[in-house]
Amino acid sequence: MAKIKVHELREKNKVDLLAQLKDLKAELALLRVAKVTGGAPNKLSKIKLVRLSIAQVLTVISQKQKSALREAYKNKKYLPLDLRPKKTRAIRRRLTKHQLDNHLGIVEDRKTEKERDVFPPEKVCH
Repeated sequence: MAKIKVHELREKNKVDLLAQLKDLKAELALLRVAKVTGGAPNKLSKIKLVRLSIAQVLTVISQKQKSALREAYKNKKYLPLDLRPKKTRAIRRRLTKHQLDNHLGIVEDRKTEKERDVFPPEKVCH
């Protein structure tokens, strides 16, 4: 089997990819049997190529799944955890800009209310 090109895999649908994956796994099993029974050296060197091809097929399948999920959740309010941006834990815990502006506005209002209670404005009598 020749080396698989990833751009060709991306054009296939999921059923074809799963069929190809099944074939590759069967071929890998045969190559492992040949390795145990003392097969030809060219079969032994082919194991690495087949394992690489299996990894490529699995990667394309998972990428297609993830892109389909992204499309499904495109205009939804909440995203699944694995579709959200990773960033760092501290950045994820941080308040958003909107929350921060809102929070500062509330604190400022409370502070001025307290000041008015403690120091009421002077009443000027004329």
